[in-house]
Amino acid sequence: MKFFDHTEDFTLENGTVLAGIRIAYHTYGELNTAKDNVVWVCHALTASSDAADWWKGLIGEGSLINPSEHFIVCANILGSCYGTTGPLSINPKTNQPYFSDFPQVTIRDMVQSYILLRKHLGIDKIHLLMGGSMGGYQVLEWAVMEKEVIDRLFLIATSPSESAWGVAVHTAQRLAIEADASWLDQTPQAGAKGLKAARAIGMLTYRNYNTFQEKQTDPDPEKIDDFKASSYLNYQGDKLVKRFNAYSYWLLTKAMDSHHLGRGRGGDLIKVLQSIRQKTLIIGIRSDILCPLDEQLFMADHIPDTRFIEIDSAYGHDGFIIETVQISRYLGDWLKRY
Repeated sequence: MKFFDHTEDFTLENGTVLAGIRIAYHTYGELNTAKDNVVWVCHALTASSDAADWWKGLIGEGSLINPSEHFIVCANILGSCYGTTGPLSINPKTNQPYFSDFPQVTIRDMVQSYILLRKHLGIDKIHLLMGGSMGGYQVLEWAVMEKEVIDRLFLIATSPSESAWGVAVHTAQRLAIEADASWLDQTPQAGAKGLKAARAIGMLTYRNYNTFQEKQTDPDPEKIDDFKASSYLNYQGDKLVKRFNAYSYWLLTKAMDSHHLGRGRGGDLIKVLQSIRQKTLIIGIRSDILCPLDEQLFMADHIPDTRFIEIDSAYGHDGFIIETVQISRYLGDWLKRY
């Protein structure tokens, strides 16, 4: 992991000014002489800048997006707990961590930080900008903000604005965090039990009914407690608590809620989508209940130079990081053509 320290003031979309920011990022491969081999990966809610770790099978040696051919960049999002400035960072005004004092951020703020890093790395053109779920939100914002810099877009399991369903899910998750008696304690462990509950809520939308029926049904009809589905959600919640932070989770779900490409651009989502001129591949997952196919079809109807592909997966929304064989095949074919 590398770091870029932007020492000048960084103004957020809401007008709050941060006295500089740190951006954690990973790069793989080398920028070629022509500077035309950049693939920039935008990550989702609880991922890090190590894209070769969380998107195994699609990114890394031996994969479609490989460092022997591409200069791959992935930056950690603003507000996260994986190295970029966020709630656990030191507030220069107090010399203590921000915790609950960290200001609200938006997807647009995250992209503004990427633009700073892009310039720092000497990147003038991005051959392919790609992301799924919340990562796709960033891809779309960036495509609109720097039309001349980005050549191609790959979007999967994502949408041009947060749905009422998505806002409702995030609100339920934040309510779980806020119900934790330790929430707002001035410690990194604040809200840990609430975060576990929030992750359990999230898992219900990342997968689906059929997945739970197939994988988590107990074979013993005499059982009256300690069910597999319960154990699975407890396990997933404990895993996230060990690697993530409730302050960041609360903040970043707020950032997702604010996602709307039309904000500040006349409010007309269709017109903004029609202004996207990059060649675009969109993949939707048939079993995704969090970002359902309707959202990808809406984009495909209005982004001019688009190819849309629908794939099957037993894993619902999580299919965007699991179905790398299918994704690699379709993305690889598309890149050869375009």
